Amino acid sequence: MDGKLLARLGAVVFVAVAITATAIEMTRKEEEPVQASRPSEDAPTDPLREAQRRCQLLGEAAARDAECLRTWAETRDRFLGVAPAPARTSPQHDDGR
Repeated sequence: MDGKLLARLGAVVFVAVAITATAIEMTRKEEEPVQASRPSEDAPTDPLREAQRRCQLLGEAAARDAECLRTWAETRDRFLGVAPAPARTSPQHDDGR
């Protein structure tokens, strides 16, 4: 078989496959995207999640909000799997009585 004839045959086969794939893709029906199910109102809500949403709504002001800073620290600790630091208490002075 001649080299030119083989190249032409390959080009015709390639074009035929491309046209067939295009026709199949164009006739395919669009599937409706699956909507994420919203949690039911009866489901218990995560207080951390609610705090995150509140901070999200605050926008730039959240960077100065102490509650948002605490929420972000707790979120970071949960993500990293770090146990939260124990709460600091003021030292009790024992007067020896």
